[in-house]
Amino acid sequence: MKGIVFTEFLELVEDKFGLEVVDKIINASELESEGVYTSVGTYKFSEMLQLLQHLSAHTDISIDNLLLVYAEHFFSVLKSSYPGLIATYKDPIEMISSIENHIHVEVRKIYPDAELPTFEVIEKTENTLVMIYKSSRAMHHFGLGLMNKTFEHFNSTAVIDLEKIKEDGTEVKFIIHKN
Repeated sequence: MKGIVFTEFLELVEDKFGLEVVDKIINASELESEGVYTSVGTYKFSEMLQLLQHLSAHTDISIDNLLLVYAEHFFSVLKSSYPGLIATYKDPIEMISSIENHIHVEVRKIYPDAELPTFEVIEKTENTLVMIYKSSRAMHHFGLGLMNKTFEHFNSTAVIDLEKIKEDGTEVKFIIHKN
């Protein structure tokens, strides 16, 4: 997992919960990196999972809800770091449906060894999008949060439902209806 995911996560934890909580979740975890991350480094997903689990235990906020909040923060990072990429889209459905064939292509140019989820578009109309998310990391709520922020960015709203195809969350169907 790319280091930027870790550095931004810890920045968010510090902003929302304080530096003491950052230290607490790092010290509670068994991290090969010892909790020292660079944005361009690559680290094991198990480290992120431990940090999330310890933050969830400390805050009594579910991991899914933490991922939603983190995705909202991360969208703002993407928006400020890659304004040209987001500016190529005029509609949230168009942007979300292009994750696999455009956005992830651009991410791989910057981070060639990034392990990204896949998004398969099943159905797309002007106001509806159905996609299948697949990832061994089961971070579908991170994807949901990014989708929510995408609609907000375009001053739009949507109802986004997710159905777990696999109970462990490694395969999820997103059903998006733009309002």
